[in-house]
Amino acid sequence: MSPQTSGAAETREFQAETRQLLDLMIHSIYSNPDTFLREVISNSSDALDKLRLAALQDSSLGVDTSDLHIELIPDEQARTLTIRDNGIGMSRDEVVDLIGTLAKSGTGQMREALAAARAAQESGEASEQVTADLIGQFGIGFYSTFMVADAVTLVTRRAGETTGTRWTSGGEGTYTIEEAPDAPQGTSVILQLKPAGGDAALPDYAAESTLRRVVRTYSDFIAWPIRMEVERPAPEPTGDDDEGNDPGAENTLTETVTLNSQKALWTRPRSEVTDEEYAEFYRHVSHAWDEPLETITLKAEGTFEYQALLFLPTQVPFDLFSPDTKRGVQLYVRRVFIMDDCEELVPPFLRFVKGIVDAQDLSLNVSREILQQDRQIRAIRKRLVKRVLQTIEQIRTDRPEEFRAFWKNFGAVLKEGLISDVDAREQLLAVSTFASTRAASDDATGGDDDEVGTTIAEYTSRMAEGQEEIYYLTGTSRAAVENSPHLEAFRARGVEVLVLTDPVDEVWVDAVGEVDGRRLRSVAKGDVDLSGIGSPAEEEKDQADSAEFTGLLEWLGEELSDEVKQVRLSQRLTESAACMVGDEFDMTPQLEAMYRASGMELPASKRILELNPSHPLVERLRSQYSEDPSAPGLADTARLLSGAAVLAEGGTLADPAAFAKLLVDRI
Repeated sequence: MSPQTSGAAETREFQAETRQLLDLMIHSIYSNPDTFLREVISNSSDALDKLRLAALQDSSLGVDTSDLHIELIPDEQARTLTIRDNGIGMSRDEVVDLIGTLAKSGTGQMREALAAARAAQESGEASEQVTADLIGQFGIGFYSTFMVADAVTLVTRRAGETTGTRWTSGGEGTYTIEEAPDAPQGTSVILQLKPAGGDAALPDYAAESTLRRVVRTYSDFIAWPIRMEVERPAPEPTGDDDEGNDPGAENTLTETVTLNSQKALWTRPRSEVTDEEYAEFYRHVSHAWDEPLETITLKAEGTFEYQALLFLPTQVPFDLFSPDTKRGVQLYVRRVFIMDDCEELVPPFLRFVKGIVDAQDLSLNVSREILQQDRQIRAIRKRLVKRVLQTIEQIRTDRPEEFRAFWKNFGAVLKEGLISDVDAREQLLAVSTFASTRAASDDATGGDDDEVGTTIAEYTSRMAEGQEEIYYLTGTSRAAVENSPHLEAFRARGVEVLVLTDPVDEVWVDAVGEVDGRRLRSVAKGDVDLSGIGSPAEEEKDQADSAEFTGLLEWLGEELSDEVKQVRLSQRLTESAACMVGDEFDMTPQLEAMYRASGMELPASKRILELNPSHPLVERLRSQYSEDPSAPGLADTARLLSGAAVLAEGGTLADPAAFAKLLVDRI
C-alpha cells in the first residue's frame, strides 16, 4: 500500500516479521524494562545531533538551534509518558520505513534468535538478560517501548517540512498513520503506560523519582539537556503579604529541572568515570545491550589534538559479515557531532570497534570526501589501529580466557587486515592465533571452542629440527583438516602444521607470503620433501622403487587426463592410498568454490594425483598393470582411486552418481 497524501487516517498491517518480533518482545519477560527509556532518549539525542549538523551545513534550513533539548512529560493521572525532542524529525516516508517496518537485513535471524532465547529462558537454561541483549544487538530499540506501554503514539515533523505525521499502534499487528498539521518540529513519543507492578513488576514510569533514577543510571552523559517539569511546594506566606490567600489551598510552584549532568565522558579523566558509566555510554553509541569487553581512552596533544573513547564489544553484531553493515566511530569536532559511522577513522577489519573521536582542528563543515584526503584523519586512524591492536594483545597476554572468546567472535574479521593493511600486518600477526596439529594432539583443551591456539611466533619457536618453513593446511572445518591425508607424513615426523578453517585464511596466507623470512607453505601444494626434518623415518624405499612405477604412472596420466594433469608418487602419504594436490600457485578447491559462489567465472582446473607406493592397493595396481596393462577393471580401479582422493580432502566429484555405481559394482 503506497503512502497517501491526504489527511485521512490510514491503517496498515505490520510487516509479517515485524508482527512476530513484537509478539515475542511484548510477551517475553525482561529483567530490566528501564532500558526502553534509554533507547528512546538515545534516538532523541541522535536527532538533535543531526539537526545541529544540518543547520551548520545548510543555513537556508531556517531552524532554531539555540535551545535543543529532550523533554520528559509524565502524567500520573492519565498514565502517560511523553519523550519529546526538537531535533531533525522524520518525514512520513521515514516513519513508514523506519517505524512501520523493519527495513534491514537479518530480521528473520533476529526473530529466530529471540524465540530460541525465550524458550531457553522458560526452561531455565538461560537468564532473562539474554533476550534483552538480543533486542539491542539487532538494533530495534524503538520497539522496546511496547514492554511498558499498551499503546505507542509517535508525532513528528521533519525540519524544513510544513506538515507532520502521527503514527499509532497497540503492537498487535496494525498501525495507523495520518497527517499531523500542527506537529512541532522534532519527535514526540507518547506511551500509554501499563499499570505499575503486576506480574512483570513494572516500575511507575509516570513517577518523577523513577524517571530521575533511570536517566541518572542510563543517560547521564547525554550531551543535550534532558528536562522535566516538576512541582514544588510554594514558600509559606509571611505575615502582611498573605492577604487574599486561602489557607486551605495547596500552594505549589512548577519548575523545569535538568535530569542529566551532560558531561562528555571522553573529556573526563578515566579515574573519574565508573565502569558502569562507560558501559552505558558504549550501549548508547553502539546501540548494543552487552557489556564492553574493554574500554580504550586516548588523548593526543601537540601538532593536532584529539580525544578518543573506544570500546571492544563482547557479543558479535548480527550484521558483522553483512555487506550492508555500518562501520566506523562517531566523529565530533570540538564536542560538536559531525557524523555517525565515520569509516575513515576505522579500517574494515576493525568494524566491530565502537566509540567516538573528538578532533580539535577539523572544520565543522567537514565532509566524507574531505576526510578521505585529510592528513590528520589518516594519522588519527593509524594511531587508533595501533592502540586497539595493543589492547587486544594485552588481553591475549593477561586474560587468555576472555581473549579466547574474543578471538572466536572476531578473529576472522581481524585476519582481513592481514590482506588489506600492510602497515598493521606485523601487529596483527602478533595477536592472531591459529589452531594447529600440536594443539589437537598435545594440549588438553578439547575441541575447537576450548582451544587457546598458537601465534606464529610461538609456532616458529617450536619448529622441528631442520624445518625452515611454516606449514599450514586450509579446509572447511577442523575435522576435515585433521583427517586430511596431506598431514600423514608431517604427523609421522612430529612436524606441526597450522590448521586454518576460516574463509579468509584461503587469501591472507598468499598475501602475507612469509613471516620473519620464513615462508608460509601449504602442505597440500607442490612437492613435499621432509628429508632431514623432524623425527627420522624411512625415506629410501620410495626412491628405490620409483622406477618400478614409471609405466603405471604414465598410463594413469593418460587414463585420467580429463580429471588430473599429472600422476606421481607421494612423499606426504604414510597411510592413505592417494591424495590430490595442487601446483605451487594453484588455487585451493575451497578458494575456487568461494569465487564461484560470488558469481565469478573460473576456468576448469585440474590437480595432481599422488600415490602412496607402499599402500597395498597401489602396490596391487602396479603389479596388475605390470602383468597385463590391458587387464579389465584397471581403469575402474584408477577412477575409484582418483575419486577417493577427491572425497578425502572434502572435494566434490564431477559425477557422484557414476562414482557411486562404480563403487557398488566393485564391492
